[in-house]
Amino acid sequence: MGKVTGFKEFDRKTEDYRPVELRIKDYGEIFTGTHNIAQLQEQGARCMDCGVPFCQSENGCPVDNLIPEWNDLVYNDKWQEALIRLHKTNNFPEFTGRVCPAPCEGSCVLGINNPAVTIKNIEQTIIDRGFEEGWIQPHMVEYRTGKKIAIIGSGPAGLAAADELNKIGHSVTVFERDDRIGGLLMYGIPNMKLGKDVVDRRVDLLKDSGVEFITNVNVGQDTTTADLQKEFDALVFTTGATQARDLPVANRDADGVHMAMEYLSKNTKSLLDTGHADDSDLSAKGKDVIVIGGGDTGTDCIGTALRQGAKSIVNFELMGKPPQDRADNNPWPLWPLIYRVDYGHAEAAQVFGNDPRQYHLMTKSFIKDDAGKVTGLNTVNVDFKDGQLIEIEGSEKTWDTQLVLLSMGFVSPEHYLSDDADIKLDARGNYQATYGEYLTSKKGVFTAGDCRRGQSLVVWAIHEGRGVAEKVDQYLTHH
Repeated sequence: MGKVTGFKEFDRKTEDYRPVELRIKDYGEIFTGTHNIAQLQEQGARCMDCGVPFCQSENGCPVDNLIPEWNDLVYNDKWQEALIRLHKTNNFPEFTGRVCPAPCEGSCVLGINNPAVTIKNIEQTIIDRGFEEGWIQPHMVEYRTGKKIAIIGSGPAGLAAADELNKIGHSVTVFERDDRIGGLLMYGIPNMKLGKDVVDRRVDLLKDSGVEFITNVNVGQDTTTADLQKEFDALVFTTGATQARDLPVANRDADGVHMAMEYLSKNTKSLLDTGHADDSDLSAKGKDVIVIGGGDTGTDCIGTALRQGAKSIVNFELMGKPPQDRADNNPWPLWPLIYRVDYGHAEAAQVFGNDPRQYHLMTKSFIKDDAGKVTGLNTVNVDFKDGQLIEIEGSEKTWDTQLVLLSMGFVSPEHYLSDDADIKLDARGNYQATYGEYLTSKKGVFTAGDCRRGQSLVVWAIHEGRGVAEKVDQYLTHH
């Protein structure tokens, strides 16, 4: 694929973000918005004729993107054809091209002994160009089946299922408890990583294609699943894994200790509603901020706190600092567990002079004043021996803080919907349904995405949304 000798001739070059000193002054996307076409074609040329493209295998792309094909088409300047190939497997490349951590690059065959092809940059450019050139239009449905489907939750899984079912000709209504459509895409991922105009643009396309959206309706509380089942032929639960993992230590009730997602969503809502994100009652302005937990959400908290004008930012990680290169027990094509500097880390390092992350730290308790406000927290250094966590004596430390953000992942979906629907849960508290079948314990009720599989990636949500659409269609065809 690409140029036969391209992988030997060209080095990996990723697209630059906007300069840190400019982008931290606003909530605009960190991407420059312009693409160096010649550089991207050169990167497409690096795609090897590798025989077995692991990039689209189980360890690579969950939606089985036809990566070598569109790399080759980009190299040969056939952008519209590349877009057609990209849309064959991925409903929303403008989301994954921005927020996906790119497991495809982790399993790129070239990555065995060279830096991988810049697959994510190429994907984002194909879709961005598609919109610029007007190649992406609403999907006009010529025939309606008369079958009606209700989808509960408008995140990436729900939107993918809606898109696929609508294309088949079924009538789809998506219910969302928030005031805007998009779920995690709207309120869980900050504007600088995924502009909300990008989300709205795709939602508008779905509306114009015939999908109906209803906001501010919390199914399971405002209305019951029993009522919906009278009106709809099938229900699909795609509510995400929104029950965050808590930190049950002393003084957890201190004012100023918040879940990361509460912080991020309130900031985004304030920004979208009034344009003044700093007016939120959850602002980091002038505060010593501590983010507990890493991952994408932790990074997003760092980037947001920085833009709000935090006085200082520290990020606690329980585990040790990852190695620069793959460890022996982390071979290709597994996801490389290596040290990475994400956008928030780079921004904090430039503003405060050092990377905000501190490793091997465990929070023991919070400290609050007489008014109940958090003023600090106590930590101890830890180590791991034979899989056991060991506290290191004499390493106790007290930190000043007025805002603590808990970013330790998510344990399951909230359960009021499953209680209302009376469906079974699995051992981890997720809606129980077999992968590939997506049917819950109740006839006509399906589920997909993080609420079924547990906290995961946007690209996995799209994969499951596409999968559940196929199963719902089969069910409706036979009922």
